[in-house]
Amino acid sequence: MNVTGIMTAVRQRKGTKATELPEECSFQETNWKSNKKCVSGGRQWKKISFITGGIVGISMGILTSLYVATLHENDLWFSNIKEVEREISFRTECGLYYSYYKQMLQAPSIQIGLHGLIYDNKTESMRTINILERMNVYQEIFVSILYRIFHIKTVLEPVYFYIYTLFGLQAVFVAALYVTSWLLSGTWLSGALAALWYITNRIDTTRVEFTIPLRENWALPFFAVQVAAITFLFRPNLRPIHERLTLLAVFISTFLFSLVWQFNQFMLLIQALVLFALDCLSLVPKGKVTWIYIIQIASLLLVCLLQFFNSMIVGSLLVSFNMSSLLARRFQNNLKTGGLFRRLGKLYLHVLSVLSLTFLVNNFIRKVIKLESDEHVFKFLKAKFGFGATRDFDANLYLCEEAFGLLPFDTFMRLSGTLVFYSYMFVLLVMTITAAAVTFHNLSGSANIKPTEKLKKSILLLKPGAAYNLVHSILFGLLALSTMRMKYLWTSHMCVFASSGLCNGDMWGLILRLLHLYTPRRVSVIRYLTPILIIVYLCYKFWPGMMAELSELREFYDPDTVELMNWIKSNTPKKAVIAGSMQLLAGVKLCTGRILTNHPHYEDKSLRERTKQVYQIYARRSPEDVHRILRSFGTDFVILEDSICYEKRQRRGCRLRDLLDIANGHIMDGPGENDLDLKPSEHPRFCEGIKSNLSSYAMYFTKVFWNKTFHVYKLAKHKETL
Repeated sequence: MNVTGIMTAVRQRKGTKATELPEECSFQETNWKSNKKCVSGGRQWKKISFITGGIVGISMGILTSLYVATLHENDLWFSNIKEVEREISFRTECGLYYSYYKQMLQAPSIQIGLHGLIYDNKTESMRTINILERMNVYQEIFVSILYRIFHIKTVLEPVYFYIYTLFGLQAVFVAALYVTSWLLSGTWLSGALAALWYITNRIDTTRVEFTIPLRENWALPFFAVQVAAITFLFRPNLRPIHERLTLLAVFISTFLFSLVWQFNQFMLLIQALVLFALDCLSLVPKGKVTWIYIIQIASLLLVCLLQFFNSMIVGSLLVSFNMSSLLARRFQNNLKTGGLFRRLGKLYLHVLSVLSLTFLVNNFIRKVIKLESDEHVFKFLKAKFGFGATRDFDANLYLCEEAFGLLPFDTFMRLSGTLVFYSYMFVLLVMTITAAAVTFHNLSGSANIKPTEKLKKSILLLKPGAAYNLVHSILFGLLALSTMRMKYLWTSHMCVFASSGLCNGDMWGLILRLLHLYTPRRVSVIRYLTPILIIVYLCYKFWPGMMAELSELREFYDPDTVELMNWIKSNTPKKAVIAGSMQLLAGVKLCTGRILTNHPHYEDKSLRERTKQVYQIYARRSPEDVHRILRSFGTDFVILEDSICYEKRQRRGCRLRDLLDIANGHIMDGPGENDLDLKPSEHPRFCEGIKSNLSSYAMYFTKVFWNKTFHVYKLAKHKETL
C-alpha cells in the first residue's frame, strides 16, 4: 500500500470502523510517541537530578567551610583578640609560613617582597637562604598578591583574607569528595552521605580550624580534586575531548598539590604504586596509567623548576620509580600474555626489575646531586619499622612525636560511632573479594584472549574507577595506621569509599545474586534507602551536639607568650638574633620580625645540625660550651622554656632532654634503665644551672626577662671563645 492509502485509512479512523491494517499502524504510531515521551522524560529527570545533586554538593561544601570558620572564631574569639594574640595562635610551623605572607604584604612592592624571600637573611642567622627553594610558600605569595591587586584592605584585614582562603578550600575539598562518591555510585545521595560523614567525623578528617596555615590544609583539597579527576578518567568509553579535559584536570590538580606540600613526593609515590599494581593485574587501562605517570613526573619537575631546582624533588623515589616503570614496560611487551603460572612468573620478574631499577636510578641521582636533605626521613622509617635501634637525634625526635606514632585505637571507636567504619569495612570486604576474583580471571584467562578483551570483561564486575579507589584506600590506610599524622588522607577517602559502596547498584546486585534474591527493584530500594536511613540517623544523633558546639564560646588565653613577644618587640634591636626551641622561634619571627638561629622547617641537613647544637641549652653542657655554640650562630638572646627543661608530658627516653643526653652519651634523668655505655656528665643541665646565678654562668649570660614560662638571657659578646 502506498503512503497516501495509509494516511487515508488513518484519517478514516474517526468516522468508520477501523480495519486491521490501520489498527496496527495506529498502534505503532502511538507506541512510538509513548517511547519518545519516555526518553524525553528520562532525560528531563537526569537533568533535574544532576542540577539537584550539583546544588546539594556546592551547598554542603559551603556549609562545611562556614562550620569550621565558626568553630575557629568561637574557640579563640578571633575577631576580638589583639593582633599579637592572633599571630601567636598560629603555633609552631604554622606561624613560620604565615610570616612570609605578612612579609610580602609589608614589602613596599611585590618585586621587593619576592626579592626578600629569594635572598632571606632573617630566617637563619648568619646565612642567606632562598625561601622559595627551601619551603613550599607559593600559596602565601599568591594570596598576598591577590590581596594587593584587588585592594581588599578596605574591606578585610590581611589575616582574615588568609584564613578565609583556607576555609574556602575546605568547600573545594568536600565538593571533590562529594563528586568522587557520586561518580563511583551513580547517585548524588552517595556524595551527600560522604560529605555528612566528613563533617560528623571532623576530629579525624581535618584539623584545619586549629592549624590553619599547615601545608596539608592547602594540599589535601587539590589531592581530592585529583582523585575525583582520576576516577572520572577511568570511566570506560570516554569521548576524546572529555579524556583530554580530564587529563588536564589531573595535571593541574597534581601540580598544585605538589607545589604546596613538601611531602608531595611520598604521597604521589604511594599513588604510583597503586597504579602500578592495578596495571600489572589488568584492572585499569594501560594507556591512562602511562599518562598519569607522565603527569606526576611533569608536575614534580615543574615544581622543581619553580623551587629553583630543589634537590629533594630531583632525587625523589617517585621520579625514579615512574621512569623505571615506563622503561621496564617498554622492554617487556608480552607481560600480559600466557597462562596463570607464566603470567605470575612474568609479573614477579617485572616487579623485581622495576624495583631494582628504581633503587639503582635513585642512588645514582642522589650521589650525583649529593642529596642529604631528606636523609632524616629514611633514618626515621628505618628505626620505626624495626631495622635497628638508633641514637640519631633527628630520627628519635620524630619517633617520640605522637603525630608520627601508630594510629590510636580510639580513632576507630570514634569512626564506628558514626557508622562510617563499619560501612567501610563491609564495602572493603565485598570489593576486595570481587577484585580478587577479577584478578584471578585476568591472570588465568586463555592465552589467546587479548588483554583489552580481558579488561572489557572485568569491567562488568569491577569498574576501573572502583578498582583504583579500592587499592588507593588500602595503601593510604596502611600509611595512616603506621603514621597518625597521615590519617587525614585516609579518613576523608574512607567517607567516600564507604558511601559509594553502600549506594552502588553493582555491588548490591552482586550480593543479591549470590543470595538468589536479585531483582532490579530490590537493588534500587536498597541502594537509595540505605543512605537515606544513615543520613537520618546521623542528623538525629549529631545535630544537637553540633549546635551545642557552635554555641560554645571560648577565648584565646596565653598571657605569658604575649608578654614575651611584646618584650622582644620593645626591648631588643630589630637585627637581634634569638635562639630557642624551633616551635617558639616560628612565633618570634612572625610576631617580632627578629632573626632566628633555627626554625621548624626541618628539610635541610645543615639546619638539623644547627638545631641540635642550639638545643644544647637543654643538655648537660658547661656554660662556656653553650655560649661558644650560640655565639657561633651570632646569637644575642636565648629563650629558655620551663615546659621543656622540666618536661613531664613525654615518657622517659622521649623527653627532649633525654634525646640530647643519649646523643651526647650521657645517662638520662630519673629512675630507669640506661644503656651501659652511657656515662654521667660532668656538668649540670644548662637550663637548670643557669638559674643558680653562679659566676661561671653570670659571666656569659645576663637575665633580662622572665615570667612563669619563659626566661630570656642576653649573651655577653666579649666572652666569645672558639
